[in-house]
Amino acid sequence: MTVLLYVGMFVASVVITLAGCHLFTNGIEWLGKRLHISEGAVGSVFAAVGTTLPETSIPIIAIFFGAGREQMEVGLGAILGAPFMLSTLVLPILALLLVLYAKLGKRTATFKLNYREVRVDITFFLISYVLALVCAVTPSRVLHIGVAVVLLAMYVYYMKLKFSAEDEESEGGDELEPLLFARRSTKPSYLLIGAQGIVGLLGLVGGAHLFVTAANSISAELQVSPLILALLIAPLATELPEMSNSFLWLYRKKDRLAVGNVTGAMVFQGSIPVSVGLLGTEWTLGTTALATMVLAVIAMSLSLLQAVWSGHWRPWLLSGSALLYLGYTLFLYAHGS
Repeated sequence: MTVLLYVGMFVASVVITLAGCHLFTNGIEWLGKRLHISEGAVGSVFAAVGTTLPETSIPIIAIFFGAGREQMEVGLGAILGAPFMLSTLVLPILALLLVLYAKLGKRTATFKLNYREVRVDITFFLISYVLALVCAVTPSRVLHIGVAVVLLAMYVYYMKLKFSAEDEESEGGDELEPLLFARRSTKPSYLLIGAQGIVGLLGLVGGAHLFVTAANSISAELQVSPLILALLIAPLATELPEMSNSFLWLYRKKDRLAVGNVTGAMVFQGSIPVSVGLLGTEWTLGTTALATMVLAVIAMSLSLLQAVWSGHWRPWLLSGSALLYLGYTLFLYAHGS
């Protein structure tokens, strides 16, 4: 009976997350339309920052308000886990879903993207993360503070680029449906748009937290390894909002929003939380933590190379980055650390 209760919690978490996702994506699209902002900026800035802010609070609280080394490690883990998951798992899943949707006859198996936007996002992330890697192997407090300031300035410049970009017509995307909080209005108020977006975001966060609670309970009841839980369940839950939004947008053929939500989240995660880590800790990372950074850089470098070399992404090549995640997981499982 107890296991059935936990399974019910798990199902409820998925339902709540999907409902929140529908509200949030619809609201964020209307915000972009009312402000006459390009889809690239809506996906890469509004949606990305909105869904990453809740989890960004974890390292801030752990680093600046926590006590002891364990809290510091929790903060650093939260900072480094998101880019690793997004680059080696979420993007590959997007590619696989694209193929699945095509097999089901819902759309073509080709990403409809502005690849200049994609290259900009990935380049900003790679520069930020490589600088963070240099700091990790260079114990200089002055350097760490300087790089933190540079990363913050880079993100401000990144937002300026996004908001100044001209909008383009979506290729293959469907028409924007009415705002769910004002179905009869052709021009809903900012108040209603904001209210719907906040309710949707709360649903995303609440669903993710319920997901973690259910997963923890099920793993304890079934005596699943805590290592497997830490590697697969907890990070998956923290990235659930980004994944849910992107999967829904991809299904609706709004690829710029779907991919921009992920790559924009990576730019944010590689700039703002990393700056928090550089300013609030000594930024001394163990081999395991450094490995996640290196693998994220490798995954995104390959994605950038593909976009530059062939001018577009091939789903089967993009999905190959999942091997980095699987290999790393198996390595940690085998070594027990």
